[in-house]
Amino acid sequence: MRELTFTAAAREALAEEMAKDPTIFVLGEGIGARGGNFNTTTGLYELYGPERLRDTPICERGFVGLCAGAAMTGSRPVVDFMFVDFILDAFGELVNQIAKIQYMSSGRLRMPLVLRGCIGIGNSSATHHSGNYYPIFAHLPGFRIALPTTPYDAKGLLKTSLRSDDPVLFLEHKSLLSTKGPVPEEEYTIPFGQAIICRQGRDVTVVALALMVKRTLEVCDLLAQEGIAVEVIDPRTVVPLDMDTILGSVHKTGRLLIVDETYAPYGIGAEIAAQVLDLAFDDLDAPVRRLNGAHTPVPYSPPLEAAVTPQPHTIAQAIRDLMAE
Repeated sequence: MRELTFTAAAREALAEEMAKDPTIFVLGEGIGARGGNFNTTTGLYELYGPERLRDTPICERGFVGLCAGAAMTGSRPVVDFMFVDFILDAFGELVNQIAKIQYMSSGRLRMPLVLRGCIGIGNSSATHHSGNYYPIFAHLPGFRIALPTTPYDAKGLLKTSLRSDDPVLFLEHKSLLSTKGPVPEEEYTIPFGQAIICRQGRDVTVVALALMVKRTLEVCDLLAQEGIAVEVIDPRTVVPLDMDTILGSVHKTGRLLIVDETYAPYGIGAEIAAQVLDLAFDDLDAPVRRLNGAHTPVPYSPPLEAAVTPQPHTIAQAIRDLMAE
Protein backbone atom coordinates (compact mmCIF):
# COMPACT_ATOMS: atom_id res chain seq x y z
CA MET A 1 0.00 0.00 0.00
CA ARG A 2 1.24 3.51 -0.82
CA GLU A 3 2.33 5.86 1.96
CA LEU A 4 1.25 9.49 2.33
CA THR A 5 1.88 12.17 4.88
CA PHE A 6 -0.94 13.13 7.22
CA THR A 7 -1.36 16.45 5.38
CA ALA A 8 -1.34 14.85 1.92
CA ALA A 9 -3.94 12.27 2.96
CA ALA A 10 -6.29 14.92 4.34
CA ARG A 11 -5.76 17.12 1.28
CA GLU A 12 -6.60 14.17 -0.97
CA ALA A 13 -9.84 13.65 0.94
CA LEU A 14 -10.78 17.30 0.47
CA ALA A 15 -9.89 17.25 -3.24
CA GLU A 16 -11.90 14.10 -3.89
CA GLU A 17 -14.97 15.36 -2.05
CA MET A 18 -14.81 18.76 -3.77
CA ALA A 19 -14.71 16.98 -7.14
CA LYS A 20 -17.86 15.04 -6.24
CA ASP A 21 -19.82 17.78 -4.47
CA PRO A 22 -19.91 21.31 -5.96
CA THR A 23 -21.52 22.66 -2.78
CA ILE A 24 -18.23 22.28 -0.85
CA PHE A 25 -16.13 25.43 -0.60
CA VAL A 26 -13.29 26.54 1.69
CA LEU A 27 -12.80 29.86 3.49
CA GLY A 28 -9.74 30.89 5.45
CA GLU A 29 -6.65 33.03 5.64
CA GLY A 30 -4.13 32.16 2.93
CA ILE A 31 -5.93 29.04 1.68
CA GLY A 32 -6.21 30.29 -1.91
CA ALA A 33 -3.22 30.57 -4.23
CA ARG A 34 -0.82 30.17 -1.29
CA GLY A 35 -2.29 26.78 -0.41
CA GLY A 36 -2.69 27.30 3.31
CA ASN A 37 -0.25 27.78 6.16
CA PHE A 38 0.05 23.99 6.52
CA ASN A 39 -0.42 23.11 2.81
CA THR A 40 -3.98 21.98 3.47
CA THR A 41 -5.22 23.29 0.10
CA THR A 42 -2.06 23.22 -2.02
CA GLY A 43 -3.00 22.77 -5.71
CA LEU A 44 -6.74 23.10 -5.19
CA TYR A 45 -6.92 26.78 -6.11
CA GLU A 46 -5.75 25.92 -9.61
CA LEU A 47 -8.57 23.37 -9.88
CA TYR A 48 -11.44 25.28 -8.32
CA GLY A 49 -10.49 28.97 -8.29
CA PRO A 50 -11.47 31.78 -5.94
CA GLU A 51 -15.17 30.93 -5.81
CA ARG A 52 -14.50 27.69 -3.97
CA LEU A 53 -11.23 28.58 -2.24
CA ARG A 54 -11.80 32.05 -0.91
CA ASP A 55 -9.10 33.90 1.01
CA THR A 56 -10.42 35.99 3.89
CA PRO A 57 -9.23 38.90 5.99
CA ILE A 58 -8.44 38.30 9.66
CA CYS A 59 -12.07 38.36 10.77
CA GLU A 60 -12.92 34.92 12.16
CA ARG A 61 -16.31 35.86 13.56
CA GLY A 62 -17.29 37.32 10.20
CA PHE A 63 -16.40 34.39 7.97
CA VAL A 64 -17.51 31.75 10.48
CA GLY A 65 -20.90 33.47 10.61
CA LEU A 66 -20.96 33.67 6.81
CA CYS A 67 -20.32 29.92 6.59
CA ALA A 68 -23.05 29.21 9.13
CA GLY A 69 -25.52 31.00 6.88
CA ALA A 70 -24.23 29.21 3.81
CA ALA A 71 -24.60 25.83 5.53
CA MET A 72 -28.21 26.61 6.46
CA THR A 73 -29.01 27.35 2.82
CA GLY A 74 -27.59 24.14 1.36
CA SER A 75 -23.84 24.57 0.92
CA ARG A 76 -21.14 22.57 2.68
CA PRO A 77 -18.57 25.12 3.85
CA VAL A 78 -15.15 24.31 5.28
CA VAL A 79 -13.60 26.87 7.62
CA ASP A 80 -9.82 26.44 7.57
CA PHE A 81 -8.87 28.41 10.68
CA MET A 82 -5.16 27.50 10.72
CA PHE A 83 -4.81 27.30 14.55
CA VAL A 84 -7.71 26.42 16.83
CA ASP A 85 -6.77 29.42 18.98
CA PHE A 86 -7.96 31.73 16.19
CA ILE A 87 -11.46 30.30 16.01
CA LEU A 88 -12.12 31.39 19.58
CA ASP A 89 -12.78 34.87 18.19
CA ALA A 90 -15.95 33.35 16.71
CA PHE A 91 -17.08 31.64 19.92
CA GLY A 92 -20.44 33.36 19.97
CA GLU A 93 -21.25 32.20 16.45
CA LEU A 94 -20.08 28.68 17.27
CA VAL A 95 -21.97 28.25 20.54
CA ASN A 96 -25.15 30.25 19.99
CA GLN A 97 -25.73 29.68 16.28
CA ILE A 98 -23.80 26.77 14.76
CA ALA A 99 -24.20 24.30 17.64
CA LYS A 100 -27.87 25.13 18.27
CA ILE A 101 -29.52 25.89 14.94
CA GLN A 102 -30.71 22.33 14.27
CA TYR A 103 -32.44 22.26 17.65
CA MET A 104 -33.75 25.82 17.34
CA SER A 105 -35.27 25.01 13.95
CA SER A 106 -36.82 21.72 15.12
CA GLY A 107 -34.61 19.93 12.60
CA ARG A 108 -35.77 21.94 9.62
CA LEU A 109 -32.27 23.40 9.13
CA ARG A 110 -29.04 21.44 8.87
CA MET A 111 -25.53 22.62 9.69
CA PRO A 112 -23.10 20.72 7.37
CA LEU A 113 -20.08 22.80 8.38
CA VAL A 114 -16.51 21.55 8.87
CA LEU A 115 -14.26 23.61 11.15
CA ARG A 116 -10.73 22.53 10.43
CA GLY A 117 -7.34 23.45 11.85
CA CYS A 118 -4.31 22.66 13.97
CA ILE A 119 -4.06 21.97 17.67
CA GLY A 120 -1.26 21.13 20.02
CA ILE A 121 1.97 22.07 21.71
CA GLY A 122 5.23 22.00 19.75
CA ASN A 123 7.79 23.94 17.71
CA SER A 124 7.91 26.88 20.16
CA SER A 125 4.52 28.08 19.03
CA ALA A 126 3.86 29.70 22.43
CA THR A 127 0.61 30.44 24.14
CA HIS A 128 -1.47 31.85 21.24
CA HIS A 129 -0.69 29.05 18.77
CA SER A 130 -0.63 25.91 20.93
CA GLY A 131 -4.20 25.43 22.10
CA ASN A 132 -6.22 22.23 22.08
CA TYR A 133 -9.60 23.30 23.52
CA TYR A 134 -11.55 20.25 22.36
CA PRO A 135 -12.80 19.58 25.93
CA ILE A 136 -14.59 22.95 25.78
CA PHE A 137 -16.38 22.08 22.54
CA ALA A 138 -17.08 18.52 23.73
CA HIS A 139 -19.00 20.05 26.64
CA LEU A 140 -21.38 21.81 24.23
CA PRO A 141 -24.24 19.87 22.63
CA GLY A 142 -24.30 19.98 18.84
CA PHE A 143 -20.68 19.46 17.75
CA ARG A 144 -18.88 16.39 16.44
CA ILE A 145 -15.13 16.33 17.21
CA ALA A 146 -12.57 14.31 15.27
CA LEU A 147 -8.93 13.87 16.39
CA PRO A 148 -7.14 11.85 13.69
CA THR A 149 -3.66 10.59 14.49
CA THR A 150 -2.59 8.75 11.31
CA PRO A 151 -2.75 9.57 7.60
CA TYR A 152 -5.28 6.74 7.19
CA ASP A 153 -7.54 8.27 9.83
CA ALA A 154 -7.01 11.80 8.50
CA LYS A 155 -8.42 10.88 5.10
CA GLY A 156 -11.22 8.65 6.32
CA LEU A 157 -12.44 10.96 9.06
CA LEU A 158 -12.26 14.08 6.88
CA LYS A 159 -14.42 12.38 4.25
CA THR A 160 -16.96 11.52 6.93
CA SER A 161 -16.80 15.10 8.21
CA LEU A 162 -17.40 16.56 4.76
CA ARG A 163 -20.49 14.37 4.30
CA SER A 164 -21.95 15.05 7.74
CA ASP A 165 -25.04 17.19 8.26
CA ASP A 166 -23.75 18.23 11.70
CA PRO A 167 -21.01 20.76 12.52
CA VAL A 168 -17.68 18.96 12.87
CA LEU A 169 -14.44 20.15 14.43
CA PHE A 170 -11.68 18.34 12.53
CA LEU A 171 -8.57 18.95 14.64
CA GLU A 172 -5.07 18.07 13.45
CA HIS A 173 -2.12 18.04 15.85
CA LYS A 174 0.62 20.04 14.16
CA SER A 175 3.31 17.59 15.32
CA LEU A 176 1.60 14.83 13.32
CA LEU A 177 1.27 16.64 9.98
CA SER A 178 4.50 15.30 8.47
CA THR A 179 4.10 11.72 9.72
CA LYS A 180 3.73 9.07 7.02
CA GLY A 181 1.54 6.00 6.86
CA PRO A 182 -0.37 3.67 4.56
CA VAL A 183 -3.45 5.10 2.80
CA PRO A 184 -5.53 2.97 0.40
CA GLU A 185 -6.19 4.29 -3.07
CA GLU A 186 -9.73 2.94 -3.03
CA GLU A 187 -12.65 4.84 -1.53
CA TYR A 188 -13.21 4.55 2.23
CA THR A 189 -14.61 6.46 5.18
CA ILE A 190 -14.28 6.02 8.96
CA PRO A 191 -17.46 6.26 11.03
CA PHE A 192 -17.54 8.66 13.96
CA GLY A 193 -17.54 7.01 17.38
CA GLN A 194 -15.37 4.04 16.37
CA ALA A 195 -12.15 3.77 18.37
CA ILE A 196 -9.21 1.67 17.27
CA ILE A 197 -7.01 -0.60 19.37
CA CYS A 198 -3.53 0.38 18.17
CA ARG A 199 -1.75 -2.30 20.20
CA GLN A 200 -3.08 -5.33 22.04
CA GLY A 201 -2.08 -5.91 25.66
CA ARG A 202 -3.19 -7.77 28.77
CA ASP A 203 -1.87 -5.70 31.71
CA VAL A 204 -2.97 -2.10 31.38
CA THR A 205 -5.19 -0.04 29.08
CA VAL A 206 -3.94 3.34 27.91
CA VAL A 207 -6.44 5.64 26.21
CA ALA A 208 -4.37 8.26 24.43
CA LEU A 209 -5.47 11.24 22.36
CA ALA A 210 -3.90 12.93 19.32
CA LEU A 211 -0.07 13.13 19.58
CA MET A 212 -0.15 11.14 22.83
CA VAL A 213 -1.06 8.01 20.84
CA LYS A 214 2.26 8.18 19.02
CA ARG A 215 4.21 8.93 22.20
CA THR A 216 2.56 6.06 24.08
CA LEU A 217 3.31 3.58 21.30
CA GLU A 218 6.97 4.65 21.39
CA VAL A 219 7.40 3.17 24.89
CA CYS A 220 5.39 -0.03 24.53
CA ASP A 221 8.29 -2.18 23.35
CA LEU A 222 10.45 -0.98 26.25
CA LEU A 223 7.69 -1.78 28.73
CA ALA A 224 7.18 -5.18 27.09
CA GLN A 225 10.83 -5.98 27.93
CA GLU A 226 9.92 -5.22 31.55
CA GLY A 227 7.00 -7.65 31.39
CA ILE A 228 4.23 -5.03 30.97
CA ALA A 229 1.89 -5.61 28.02
CA VAL A 230 0.16 -2.33 27.22
CA GLU A 231 -3.11 -2.07 25.30
CA VAL A 232 -3.32 1.29 23.49
CA ILE A 233 -6.66 2.75 22.41
CA ASP A 234 -7.07 5.74 20.12
CA PRO A 235 -10.67 7.04 20.34
CA ARG A 236 -10.25 8.92 17.02
CA THR A 237 -13.34 10.99 17.86
CA VAL A 238 -14.19 12.38 21.28
CA VAL A 239 -17.75 13.32 20.26
CA PRO A 240 -19.12 10.72 19.81
CA LEU A 241 -16.90 8.73 22.19
CA ASP A 242 -16.59 4.96 21.81
CA MET A 243 -16.90 3.86 25.44
CA ASP A 244 -17.71 0.26 24.47
CA THR A 245 -14.16 -0.33 23.20
CA ILE A 246 -12.66 1.29 26.29
CA LEU A 247 -14.86 -0.71 28.67
CA GLY A 248 -14.06 -3.94 26.86
CA SER A 249 -10.36 -3.29 27.24
CA VAL A 250 -10.63 -2.38 30.92
CA HIS A 251 -12.57 -5.59 31.50
CA LYS A 252 -9.56 -7.46 30.11
CA THR A 253 -6.71 -5.51 31.76
CA GLY A 254 -8.20 -4.16 35.01
CA ARG A 255 -6.17 -0.96 34.80
CA LEU A 256 -6.70 2.34 32.95
CA LEU A 257 -4.48 5.33 32.25
CA ILE A 258 -5.72 8.26 30.13
CA VAL A 259 -2.97 10.30 28.44
CA ASP A 260 -3.98 13.68 27.06
CA GLU A 261 -1.99 16.80 26.24
CA THR A 262 -4.85 19.02 27.37
CA TYR A 263 -5.33 20.24 30.93
CA ALA A 264 -6.57 17.73 33.51
CA PRO A 265 -9.30 19.78 35.24
CA TYR A 266 -12.71 19.15 33.64
CA GLY A 267 -11.10 17.36 30.70
CA ILE A 268 -11.80 14.39 28.45
CA GLY A 269 -9.84 12.14 30.83
CA ALA A 270 -12.14 13.08 33.68
CA GLU A 271 -15.17 12.14 31.56
CA ILE A 272 -13.70 8.78 30.55
CA ALA A 273 -12.69 8.03 34.15
CA ALA A 274 -16.16 8.89 35.46
CA GLN A 275 -17.85 6.62 32.93
CA VAL A 276 -15.48 3.73 33.65
CA LEU A 277 -16.04 4.08 37.40
CA ASP A 278 -19.79 4.12 36.81
CA LEU A 279 -19.97 1.26 34.33
CA ALA A 280 -16.95 -0.96 35.09
CA PHE A 281 -15.99 -0.38 38.72
CA ASP A 282 -15.85 -4.11 39.50
CA ASP A 283 -13.40 -4.67 36.63
CA LEU A 284 -10.78 -2.33 38.10
CA ASP A 285 -7.77 -3.67 40.01
CA ALA A 286 -6.36 -0.17 40.62
CA PRO A 287 -7.59 3.44 40.56
CA VAL A 288 -8.08 5.09 37.17
CA ARG A 289 -5.17 7.46 36.55
CA ARG A 290 -4.72 10.47 34.26
CA LEU A 291 -1.59 12.00 32.76
CA ASN A 292 -2.06 15.48 31.32
CA GLY A 293 -0.20 18.56 30.28
CA ALA A 294 0.55 21.08 33.01
CA HIS A 295 -2.30 23.45 33.89
CA THR A 296 -0.45 26.54 32.72
CA PRO A 297 -0.17 28.80 29.69
CA VAL A 298 2.13 27.24 27.10
CA PRO A 299 5.68 28.65 27.27
CA TYR A 300 7.80 29.56 24.24
CA SER A 301 11.07 28.06 25.53
CA PRO A 302 11.63 24.56 24.07
CA PRO A 303 12.78 23.01 27.41
CA LEU A 304 9.80 24.53 29.23
CA GLU A 305 7.47 23.50 26.42
CA ALA A 306 8.67 19.90 26.81
CA ALA A 307 8.31 20.11 30.59
CA VAL A 308 4.60 21.01 30.45
CA THR A 309 3.70 18.19 28.01
CA PRO A 310 3.58 14.41 28.60
CA GLN A 311 6.72 12.90 27.12
CA PRO A 312 7.49 9.24 26.34
CA HIS A 313 9.49 8.80 29.54
CA THR A 314 6.76 10.33 31.73
CA ILE A 315 4.15 8.14 30.03
CA ALA A 316 6.28 5.05 30.66
CA GLN A 317 6.72 5.96 34.32
CA ALA A 318 2.99 6.61 34.75
CA ILE A 319 2.30 3.11 33.40
CA ARG A 320 4.89 1.57 35.75
CA ASP A 321 3.38 3.44 38.71
CA LEU A 322 -0.10 2.21 37.83
CA MET A 323 1.12 -1.37 37.54
CA ALA A 324 2.63 -1.06 41.03
CA GLU A 325 -0.72 -0.10 42.60
